[in-house]
Amino acid sequence: MNQQRFDALKQKYDAVLKTIHQQGFQLTHLHEDQGKLVIAGKAPSDAAKNRVWDKIKQIDSAYQDLAADFTVDASLAPAAAANASDHHHGDEQTYTVQAGDTLSKISKQFYGEASLYMSIFEANRDRLSDPNRIQTGMQLRIPSSGKQVAS
Repeated sequence: MNQQRFDALKQKYDAVLKTIHQQGFQLTHLHEDQGKLVIAGKAPSDAAKNRVWDKIKQIDSAYQDLAADFTVDASLAPAAAANASDHHHGDEQTYTVQAGDTLSKISKQFYGEASLYMSIFEANRDRLSDPNRIQTGMQLRIPSSGKQVAS
């Protein structure tokens, strides 16, 4: 595998990878093969699968450097619903922190307003002690709305 090419492809398709994670996919493959990014996994629903394909088409409608294969596994959907109900924040998503992210940047992505970052911070108090100290690879809970919710 060409690590430099793999990293470049992951960067190009970063929005797709984020959408995959946000939609609750279970990835089975993510690697580079013969100059293409290979992504395979299971989606919790057809709707989730379609959101990912829509994102792929936004980035490269011909997806010349991508090989993707997604199946639907409905058993993934109840787990996501059960996880959301375990929290006191209503419906929420998870997000994996990427290099260069800040809570403000993540807030802008999810809510359209950077100033709502404290909602994300409050939802993740169990793993964050300072809103300015997030680390690449961290899994953060993203409440469905940017309004702060008391725990």
